[in-house]
Amino acid sequence: MAEQNKTNYDASSIQVLKGLEAVRHRPGMYVGGTDDRALHHLVYEIVDNSIDEALAGRCDTITVTINKDKSISVADNGVGIPVKEHPTEKVSALELIMTTLHAGGKFDNDAYKVSGGLHGVGAAAVNALSEWLEVEVVRDGHVWTQRYERGVPKSKVKKGRKMAKGEPTSTTTTFRFDETIFTDQEEGYRFETLANRFREMAFVTSGISIALTDNRPEVPRETRFLFEGGMKSFVSYVNRNRKTLHTPIHAQRMVDHEGKFSVDVEVGLQYTDGIAISEYSFANTIHTPDGGTHLSGLKSAMTRAINNYARKQGLLKEKDKNFTSDDVREGITAVVSIKHPDPQFESQTKVKLMNAEVSGLVSSVAYDAINVYLEENPREGRKIIDRCLTSSRARAAARKARELVMRKSALESLTLPGKLADCSERNPERAEVYIVEGDSAGGSAKQGRDRHFQAILPLRGKILNTERARLDKILANNEVKALISALGTGIGESFDIENLRYGRIILMTDADVDGSHIRTLLLTFLFRYMPALIEKGHLYIAQPPLYANKVGKELSYTYNEAEQKEFLDSVQGKKVGIQRYKGLGEMNPDQLWETTMDPSQRTLLQVTMEDLVLTDQTFDMLMGAEVAPRRRFITTHANEVRNLDV
Repeated sequence: MAEQNKTNYDASSIQVLKGLEAVRHRPGMYVGGTDDRALHHLVYEIVDNSIDEALAGRCDTITVTINKDKSISVADNGVGIPVKEHPTEKVSALELIMTTLHAGGKFDNDAYKVSGGLHGVGAAAVNALSEWLEVEVVRDGHVWTQRYERGVPKSKVKKGRKMAKGEPTSTTTTFRFDETIFTDQEEGYRFETLANRFREMAFVTSGISIALTDNRPEVPRETRFLFEGGMKSFVSYVNRNRKTLHTPIHAQRMVDHEGKFSVDVEVGLQYTDGIAISEYSFANTIHTPDGGTHLSGLKSAMTRAINNYARKQGLLKEKDKNFTSDDVREGITAVVSIKHPDPQFESQTKVKLMNAEVSGLVSSVAYDAINVYLEENPREGRKIIDRCLTSSRARAAARKARELVMRKSALESLTLPGKLADCSERNPERAEVYIVEGDSAGGSAKQGRDRHFQAILPLRGKILNTERARLDKILANNEVKALISALGTGIGESFDIENLRYGRIILMTDADVDGSHIRTLLLTFLFRYMPALIEKGHLYIAQPPLYANKVGKELSYTYNEAEQKEFLDSVQGKKVGIQRYKGLGEMNPDQLWETTMDPSQRTLLQVTMEDLVLTDQTFDMLMGAEVAPRRRFITTHANEVRNLDV
């Protein structure tokens, strides 16, 4: 008989987390984790509350300031958080909101008809995850303040000075994230990340001013966003460096749902001459990166309206098949924003909208807008149909090419000399593949790797620029075919991340201009055709050393110019043998393993997409057909270049 488990499990084993302890114990449930994205999510939760004031018509100015001590302040000119004693809880309403989960004004439809905050969790969660937080409220004739440390009030709400004559009401929240929870966040908040999010918020809340100031650098940075054009302005902004086929299609309308409530629907869309699909969705000003029913409604409306118009104009014959959603969406920039009195999100982080009725409401507004535009603009309508026809033909060719690639097993397509050197590990979670530039580096990597869990795929030369090519052309490229087969996920309609053969995909290229270009080409392909690999955290960039330094018998490595300077300063007076690596092929297998491939010593950069709009535009600018934006980028950043291969 097996020995019984002697560990006691009785009533005393049951833990009860009171107050905000649950948030500190499981931050992932409330802000999505403790990484860089979750850190910025703290700010968004507080700013979302100010946006809700704007949606209620009580606020038109929001200011966000990053302070020198890594704290951040969010202020708005709304009515101010109520400070009087709550009738049943017998504490100040301010303290109740900041220290109690599921307490807030968003449950009362009289206070907020539409809001992004739904669960009464945001402010309390931020408070719980902050080293300290201070709130200043200007209302009811006075200035009121309260301070909290790790979610615990340090005093009652304090009544301060009287309001000056004509002084507006306001709320200012200042907090510093708790470094015992958000570890490895020495840099703190990133100005660019916040600025891109606030730009989106200003687009979807037209007429609201959002200002951001960073007081940390020697020269403070600041920016301000105010847009009156809504989704039309958003589309124009995204496409500002692209060649477009027509003026933006735009519509905004309140739509009644069965007499129960109304939903404000706004859509904007415009075709470009490129092939990239750029789609963005918002619900109550909250960006929903995983889409949802509002984006589904927009997609179905586009497909239905364009097919109907093409049939009506005789541009699609009876023998022709209807355009698919993919045919219609190629080259589109589309944005949808809805304001709903009771939105249902997939989680507290609000990445996906779930309301079933929204799909039909958005589809109705979008279909009418597209239909009217096509009828009133026949020349532009013909351009749109022509590009859909081109897309349809290219997609058919791509389907045949993809089927040809997929018919070959990974083994059959990768037994060519110099291709995949697979690992013996078959569990994807424990396996990784290095995508290596060239046969020379590939040879060193194959000899230096741990064959048990590390696979090597050398690529010859530069792969096709996939920003400018359709899928049928891409699949004709041997290096791309090798990459697709090695990963095992398929591509396009047949893409399935469940078939991924390696948990880590690591790009390892030389530290020179060609290496950077090859890495950018690979990133472009993966972003455009396998974005789930990035979204799910599977893609990494290896960090090989730039210098090998020998002092006596001691050999050490530095990975950038700053590290090298620091090292040389530390060994002044000693004779140093310095080797600058121009490429991975210059390293012997032992060196490559020690510096770049040994999991216990290597440094990997994980590739993420914090801001989809910025990522989309960056690849379009770097790899797209338009030269002017790329020239402006090079001219602007020329003085920042430290190492230039000529």
